[in-house]
Amino acid sequence: MMWKVALPRIGRIIDAREKAVANDLAEAERMRGESDAALQGYEKALADARARAQAIANEMREKQAKEAEASRKVLEGQLNAKLAEADKSIAATKTAAMGNIRSIAADAAKSIVERLLGKAPDDNAVQAAVADVVKQ
Repeated sequence: MMWKVALPRIGRIIDAREKAVANDLAEAERMRGESDAALQGYEKALADARARAQAIANEMREKQAKEAEASRKVLEGQLNAKLAEADKSIAATKTAAMGNIRSIAADAAKSIVERLLGKAPDDNAVQAAVADVVKQ
């Protein structure tokens, strides 16, 4: 009876279990392959995203450098224009001051000579003396 009933049943159960284990192993292997493929896809997408991010960062860096250079040139031009205006203003002020110095020097010399000598000197002589001193 064992031979005809129990052993064939046990054999079928063992075969069924072996098939189930084999199917489970095949399914696990298939899922592992899918997982590996998904991981490779993820790593590729991540590498692509990093490359795009690096390219965008480089592009922005170059753009900002160009903008900064253009801004620097504009500011440099403005500063040079202001410097030229300041130089003109200084030159004009210096010229005006030098013109006033002759007049002030002549008046002072005339007053000094008048106090020392008691009489006013000739205007032409005073102007000539001041001009002589200013040339030196």
